[in-house]
Amino acid sequence: MRKWWWLLWCVTLPLWAAPKSDLWPMWDASQSGNATISHDRWQQVLSRYVSVEQSQSYFDYGKYKASGQTDIQQYLSTLTAIDPRGFSREEQFAYWVNLYNALTVQLIIDNYPLASITKLGGFFQFGPWDDELVVIAGEALTLNDIEHRILRPIWQEPRIHYAVNCASLGCPDLLPHAYTAQNTETLLEEAARRFINSDKGVLINGDRAVLSSIYDWYGVDFKPSVKAHVNHYRRDSLLGDHRIDYEYDWDLNQRKP
Repeated sequence: MRKWWWLLWCVTLPLWAAPKSDLWPMWDASQSGNATISHDRWQQVLSRYVSVEQSQSYFDYGKYKASGQTDIQQYLSTLTAIDPRGFSREEQFAYWVNLYNALTVQLIIDNYPLASITKLGGFFQFGPWDDELVVIAGEALTLNDIEHRILRPIWQEPRIHYAVNCASLGCPDLLPHAYTAQNTETLLEEAARRFINSDKGVLINGDRAVLSSIYDWYGVDFKPSVKAHVNHYRRDSLLGDHRIDYEYDWDLNQRKP
């Protein structure tokens, strides 16, 4: 029996590793100009179903599903009909972040109720991040494609990790604002400060610090170092020579009864 458990552990272990940033060259193209992409429908969803508390934001999946609304599906249909390569880099960034977040919320809605997004996906699969969910410009894309083959390698922006949301309590909050070309910098700064000054982002207690596993999985993205990045946004209790542990809460980002 121990032999079989060891084999199962060895087979599934690679599925927990964070994907590397690996450019998909097809998407590394843009156009100058003033063409814009509307995210109004997504904004309406966020305004109605995202509630923000001091240390956590929540999405009311049950209320949305009970409403029978199809706003997210309609929004996704609009985005998937667009070839984002025909837009500026600023428009593209908002496009990919909003697409990622709307796809994630729709996944939860389609499978609600459930305790965690990690329950989705195929056999021996940790979550749905490698499932092909949309077709854009003739190419099938997964959530991992959007985050690790488009957003991370093209923009090389560490605050991307505060923008894309995995529908979990340990994740940086889903903000009640859709990203646009005009508000991206403001929202990225807000998201970074909010997460780093929350206990789920950075919790310092004496000589011990508990950091979100994001800083373990994607430490290479935070230049010049995770410590320098965190301290740039911390309001107090800066990260120093602390003993560091990492934690992450995969429970669904809904308010518990």
